[in-house]
Amino acid sequence: MENPIFVPVSDHEFVWNQVVDTIDDYFQIEREERVRIVGGVITEGRIETVPRSGATFFEPWRQDSTKGYEKLHATLQSIRRRASVRVMPVASGYSIEVSVFKELEDVDRPEHSTVGQSTVRHDGSLVRGEDSQRDSPVTLGWIALGRDPTLEQEILANIQSRLAVQTPFEPMSGNALPTQITLPQIR
Repeated sequence: MENPIFVPVSDHEFVWNQVVDTIDDYFQIEREERVRIVGGVITEGRIETVPRSGATFFEPWRQDSTKGYEKLHATLQSIRRRASVRVMPVASGYSIEVSVFKELEDVDRPEHSTVGQSTVRHDGSLVRGEDSQRDSPVTLGWIALGRDPTLEQEILANIQSRLAVQTPFEPMSGNALPTQITLPQIR
């Protein structure tokens, strides 16, 4: 699926509400700038989300990690994701672009390691152990891993299915007979 996708829907409120509802299923929204009509011109809408730690194999109800590698990666590493969505008006509808950014936690040491902790000194000096024994590692920052195209595709497919233009139901004419399906008989 292309990113951005084109949706041929003209009602900007309907499009915006469906996009916000879809993104809300995956992330917590931090800031949104609605699609508006200002002076007869439709403006671009934008959604930014709060960074969220990736769903692991032990959290099947969360949707912010796709199945397979991404869920395994989030289980074995501290991964977080955030999304940025643009809803741009075009000639006969809207263009919707979804960007999901993935980051890896940078810590000072592995969680249960003894590396860097205080060691016994044999020179007779006094060592104060107040801050030398920390229970958990300190987060130094987050390392950008780029975009998450599999989650982007899943979100875009969800948005497209919500905004799909349905073909109107056409009743059968009086002369047409419904097609019958015959199943083979088992002997």
